[in-house]
Amino acid sequence: MAEQFKLRIITPERIFYEDDVEMIVFQSVEGELGVLAGHIPLTTVIDSTVFYLKHTMEEPQKMAAVHEGFVQILPDQVTVLTESAEWPEEIDAERAKAAKERAEKRLEQKSENRDLDLRRAQLALMRSLTRLELKR
Repeated sequence: MAEQFKLRIITPERIFYEDDVEMIVFQSVEGELGVLAGHIPLTTVIDSTVFYLKHTMEEPQKMAAVHEGFVQILPDQVTVLTESAEWPEEIDAERAKAAKERAEKRLEQKSENRDLDLRRAQLALMRSLTRLELKR
């Protein structure tokens, strides 16, 4: 068995996940990151992304949708502070599809608060696409 590290995923509402893992993979704003025990210290920002995690290399990977936040990587632990996190079984695919369509329509419309509306629509679209990717 490979060396493990502590992974904590924390939202404002709950500690979403806390356990030892051997590996995580996720998309940061700077690119895809794979983390094993002993990783160099790093702090990065995430938008909506799918987190892939493995307790052991022999077990199947688990996946979760994680939306907007920060990841602090230390050699023996990774802490994710995020707006929200969801397991695949917590996601309603039809609702995510409807949210995707609404966000796409908002991106096409013009409004007085264009910058604010545009950013909200972009975030909503990213969240819905991440949810749909996780449900596949």
